Amino acid sequence: MVRYSSLTRGFPAGNPIASALVIIVGSLAIAASIVVGFFAFMILGSLLMVFAAVVSVRLWWLRRRMAREPSFHANHYERPAGSQQTIEGEYHVVIGDGDDHQD
Repeated sequence: MVRYSSLTRGFPAGNPIASALVIIVGSLAIAASIVVGFFAFMILGSLLMVFAAVVSVRLWWLRRRMAREPSFHANHYERPAGSQQTIEGEYHVVIGDGDDHQD
């Protein structure tokens, strides 16, 4: 007498209608998961594209505002050609240790 083992493959029922029903339900489950996955991917892609469009419009708007304002055109790190500035001052040389304090 041979017992049925869980290691054997296949559907244990000997009924062909039950086997066909399992194949049909399994195929429908796989097809439904593919369809749901496709639509989830499309929704995620659409949200990503809307986010990218919002960021692009915001950057365009900021660049446009900066182009209109003259304060953004002036570069504070470079001097215009022909303008030289000289800073004059006095200095004193201090000789001695740092321990000498006058109170």
